[in-house]
Amino acid sequence: MSEALPGDRVEDKSLGELVALASSSVSELVRAEIDLAKMELKGDAKKAALGGAMFSVAALIGGLIVILLSIAAAYGLVALGVWHWAAFLIVAGVYLVLAAVLIAIGYWRVRKIEGARRTRKTLKDDFTMLRKRGDSDAPALTD
Repeated sequence: MSEALPGDRVEDKSLGELVALASSSVSELVRAEIDLAKMELKGDAKKAALGGAMFSVAALIGGLIVILLSIAAAYGLVALGVWHWAAFLIVAGVYLVLAAVLIAIGYWRVRKIEGARRTRKTLKDDFTMLRKRGDSDAPALTD
């Protein structure tokens, strides 16, 4: 392939050489853009991995805090005169009610999922139109 040199004049090149030069330049540009995208995505992936690790550690710490606060709440009930076993049972019951409410809300939200109903309908209409090709006398595209 031809390569553009600083002293070359474009007017001196044939059409084939100009096309080859343009093709080579476009290929190099595309390769350079892909390399740049790879470098940027690699850096972003490292940042995302570090962020994910930080979120995981924070979630673990949050779980430990919930456990400690639950124990503290149970002992707070004991200080009010509730038996030990009853205090821990009350705290567990509160968590059971909270879990049931969250499950109910999640179930309610999942039931509202429509599953791309409009998209399925428009695709079905598109295929029907392609099969019939409208009201024209042209033959159908698919059978």
